[in-house]
Amino acid sequence: LQTAALMRTHFPSRVAIRGGERAAMMAALDALAADQPHADVLVGEARTRGKVVFVFPGQGSQWAGMGKALMESAPVFAQAIADCDAALEPLTGWSLTKVLRGDDDAASLDRVDVVQPALFAMTVGLSALWRSLGVEPSAVVGHSQGEVGAAVVAGALSLEDAAKVVAARSRLVKRLSGKGGMAVVELAVDAVTERLTDWEGKLSIAVVNTPTSTVVSGDTDAIDAIAAQFESEG
Repeated sequence: LQTAALMRTHFPSRVAIRGGERAAMMAALDALAADQPHADVLVGEARTRGKVVFVFPGQGSQWAGMGKALMESAPVFAQAIADCDAALEPLTGWSLTKVLRGDDDAASLDRVDVVQPALFAMTVGLSALWRSLGVEPSAVVGHSQGEVGAAVVAGALSLEDAAKVVAARSRLVKRLSGKGGMAVVELAVDAVTERLTDWEGKLSIAVVNTPTSTVVSGDTDAIDAIAAQFESEG
């Protein structure tokens, strides 16, 4: 795959031949050489290649051992994770490598100050892997904490500075944990804002996810109450 992507000239005309045995493959090749139609010869023209955008998600996409397979099979990814680990461990006190491998003695992904740096490192590692295969982004975009990884790939932040940002951010989020709540409302921000007038000082707009998805944050009791209202309205 890497040889085809990076070491071969990409001509516009493409041919694929299918077959389960040598004789069938040879017959298909003979037909191709003679410019004759054949059921197992698939001919096509490559489309103009579009631009690539790397999208970096926020928190919530994690799972235990999420980096294990790639760390074992993709040296470029493994090196990127090692670089992230070297930048993060002096700031966090735990091993990123152990977390992404899912080791028994690793820091828990249930901790917000662990999951955010871990996901940041995954985005940096995956970006390095795609680039090693010849996939270069024309643009990057990040959602929530994904903005930090996007900034690294764009060259706006060094890995060391980004590690400081994500470590400090996750510590602050941990400090605030349990002191409020959030709720996703599948309505436009204007419609949600109108409903918050009865909760002045207790609720506010936290995130505009999409034109029809808005996040509200604030006092836990107020969040529960307004969420119940929205649910009762369907």
